[in-house]
Amino acid sequence: MTTYSVAAYQPQWIKSDFIDFLLEKFNPLLSIHKIKAEVVGYKQLSEDMYQVHLQPNTKFNKVWQAGQSVLVTVQIAGVFHQRSYSIVDITAQGQVILGIKAQGQVSNFLTQPHQNLIVELSQAQGDFVLHQGTAPALMLASGSGITAIYALVQQALQQDLNSVYLLYFNRHPVYHAELQALAAQYPQFHYRFINTTQQKQHFDESLLNAFCSDWQNIQTYLCGAPALMQSVQNVYAAHQQLDRLNREHFQSIIDEDATEQPITFRRSQHDFIATQNLLISAEQAGLKPSHGCRMGICNTCTCTKISGVTKNLVTGEIESEDNRPIKLCISQALSPVVIDL
Repeated sequence: MTTYSVAAYQPQWIKSDFIDFLLEKFNPLLSIHKIKAEVVGYKQLSEDMYQVHLQPNTKFNKVWQAGQSVLVTVQIAGVFHQRSYSIVDITAQGQVILGIKAQGQVSNFLTQPHQNLIVELSQAQGDFVLHQGTAPALMLASGSGITAIYALVQQALQQDLNSVYLLYFNRHPVYHAELQALAAQYPQFHYRFINTTQQKQHFDESLLNAFCSDWQNIQTYLCGAPALMQSVQNVYAAHQQLDRLNREHFQSIIDEDATEQPITFRRSQHDFIATQNLLISAEQAGLKPSHGCRMGICNTCTCTKISGVTKNLVTGEIESEDNRPIKLCISQALSPVVIDL
């Protein structure tokens, strides 16, 4: 005689995606778990920079730290795309204000007016945030990197840091008037804007020494174009000061000195050769690992490195221990690597 355990029966609950489908018929912002947001406003800052204002549903946590970002998911021609953007501000009414440069498929889409556009958001994320206390801070920015830095400057002044320095390169004066007003209001805020269409001044150590002679003794926050990021990193590395340099990248990072290394995704039993970061290399091999921002911010592509040696392309840190978490999008293989995917 066969007996059946009642406990073995597990009822099939209605999936949340189906409930969301029904809810959005009444209100497109309604969802069980997802953070949905409506694009409610635009403000053009320059010929290619915009502030985009979003009103999220109640799933979004308004608590955030200056310098953080959100991962935005949009549907374009039936395909979902994701991109990370710095938070300029979150208003008392809960509006999320993002700074977006109109370049690339997602950014171009988001900076064009749409009727009743609904997107998905992550919670505020990232560790590019200001240090605690009132010790001085140096900010370095170029191009669209000013969005994160602008928020950090405001936080630094509210936090009453002893001194705040900002050296800012751009061909357009995005937030320049607002920063000038802050410099006039706060004597501890030292601000220099370099219009790169009018001045041929590039970042170098002499400029840094002239602007902030004490830079080797204070925390530095850097966000900008790859050329600036590399120049600043070179100066700080030459003086063994990389531990004081906090960096935020908003473009895929490439190691020009990368060598070919064999990679194994153990669970899926896939082997391939990596010549760039592990995410790009996996995609070139026809694989589709989970990912989000592609810049080491959102942690979506984090997985366990079972064995091998990798390099963090943001920090330069070498990870040689087994069974350690790595982010595929900012990890370069320095040896054969086995990953638990």
